[in-house]
Amino acid sequence: MVPHLVTALTGPINELEQRVLDTMPAIERWFRLEWMEHTPPFYASVDVRNAGFKLAPVDTDFYPSGWNNLTPAMLPLAVQAAMVAIEKICPEARNLLIIPEHKPNNTFYMSNLAQLRRIFHMAGLNVRIGSISPEVKKATEIVLPGGESILLEPVVRSKGRIGVKDFDPCTILLNNDLHAGIPGILEDLHQQYLLPPLHASWTTRRKSKHFQCYEEIAKRFGKLIGIDPWLINPLYETCADVDLATPDGVAKLTAGVDALLTKIRRKYKEYGIKERPFVVVKANNGSSGRGLMTVRESKDIAALLKKTGADSLVQGGVQELIVQEGVLTHERMNDAVAEPVVYLMDRYVVGGFYRVHAERGIDEDLSAPGSSYVPLAFGSSAQLPQLGVRPGASEPNRFYMYGVVGRLAMLAASYELEATDPEADLEL
Repeated sequence: MVPHLVTALTGPINELEQRVLDTMPAIERWFRLEWMEHTPPFYASVDVRNAGFKLAPVDTDFYPSGWNNLTPAMLPLAVQAAMVAIEKICPEARNLLIIPEHKPNNTFYMSNLAQLRRIFHMAGLNVRIGSISPEVKKATEIVLPGGESILLEPVVRSKGRIGVKDFDPCTILLNNDLHAGIPGILEDLHQQYLLPPLHASWTTRRKSKHFQCYEEIAKRFGKLIGIDPWLINPLYETCADVDLATPDGVAKLTAGVDALLTKIRRKYKEYGIKERPFVVVKANNGSSGRGLMTVRESKDIAALLKKTGADSLVQGGVQELIVQEGVLTHERMNDAVAEPVVYLMDRYVVGGFYRVHAERGIDEDLSAPGSSYVPLAFGSSAQLPQLGVRPGASEPNRFYMYGVVGRLAMLAASYELEATDPEADLEL
C-alpha cells in the first residue's frame, strides 16, 4: 500500500497524480526529446518531499551512496541502465575503477560499494575499488555483515593514468563528492573517463545553480501538463557574501528569509493551506546535511544562531548561503516521519526507498544520524503506472509520480553541469 499520509489523500497531490497519468504519453515524449539535446549525469539520487499539497525535490546528489537499499527486484533495471550509460561513454569498456569516500569502518557505506560493484559486474565489466586516501597504503579486505567482502586497494598514477595494481581502467567512477577539494591525482587524466566530471564536485557546484535550472524546467513542465509549477518546485533565495559572525551578515540573511517567507505565505493563501510555512537555511555548497537551520519567522534567526552557533551552519568567515522553501513531509512509516529517495542512472529511474527518522519532525531534515532506510524500499517499480486507478490508491502510480519528479531533477542536473563545464567554451 501507499505509505499513509497524515493529510487525507485528496487535493493538489491527487490532482497532480491524475494529471501526470493523463498526460503520460506527452510527458515521456517530452523527456525523450530533452535527452536528445542534453546528457544526464552518470548517476544521481533525489530526495523528494510529499507535503500532501506539494511534491518537490529538495536535494540532488551526484555521488549517491545507499545503492545497497535497492531491492533485488530493482537490480535488473540498474544493470540495464548501467549498460546503456557505459555504452554511451565507452562502448569498448572492459575495466571500471570505483573511487569511494574513505569510510572503512562504515559497513553500510561499504555494502553500498559492494552493490555498485555487483551492478557493473553484471553489466559486463571488471570492477575494482581503489582508494585515494593516504591512509590506504596496501590492499585491505573488508568483510561485510552478510559474509560478502570487498577489497580496498590504493590508487596509483602512472603516465597520466590512474588505476590499482595490475589493473588499468578506461573508466573511473567517483563515489566521492570531493567536498574537501579536488586532489591532484584525479586531474588531467590521459584517455580515461572520469564519471561524474570534476566540475560536478562541491568544489564547483552550488545548490542555487541546480535549483535555478530546476525552476526553469518546472515552469516548462508545468506548462506542458497544465499545472502551477510551484506544486513541484521549492522556491529559494541566495544570500551571497554572508558573515554570520557580524550584525550585517545576520541582517542580510534575515532579509533573504523574510523575502522568501513572504512569497511562500502568498502561495499558501492562494491554495488555502493552513500549515505554517518555513524555510531551510544551508550552505550553498556541500553535501552534508549538518548545519541545516529551520526558520519559521525571520525574527527568530538571531536566537537560532545563538542556540546552534553560526559555525554549525558554515565553517566560519564569509559564506554563500541558500534559503530554500521548506516542504513538509506528511508521509509516515510505522509512525516515523519518512521521505522518498529516487535513484537514477543515466536517464532512467532504477529504484528508490524511504528515508525514515523516528526522532525528526515533519519539517526537519531526515538525512541525519538515526535515520534508517533498508526496511522501507519501494515495493514496486517507479516506471510502470497503473492506468485507470483512483488517485491516491495505487502504489505504482505514486512511485511513478516520484520518478517523474526525480527525472525533472536529473534533467536540471544536466543543465547545471552544462552551465558549469569549464571546457564548454573550448568546444564551441
